[in-house]
Amino acid sequence: MKYQRLKDLREDKDIYQKDVAKLLKISQQYYSEYENGKRPIPVEYLIKLAEFYNTSIDYIVGITNEIKPYKRI
Repeated sequence: MKYQRLKDLREDKDIYQKDVAKLLKISQQYYSEYENGKRPIPVEYLIKLAEFYNTSIDYIVGITNEIKPYKRI
């Protein structure tokens, strides 16, 4: 599964794959493979990315089109 929204969110912040990879403490190559759907993304990385982009995991993976994160309980 290709994660186009990850690329879109990253580009909206004007940052590079290497910057996101550094946040996740992985290589740029690994992150590129996540973004392009060549490697499944671990849940802990999805959580970090959702928090970083201030959105929900559901938005990142395409379950919802609502970019705003859910209210926390």
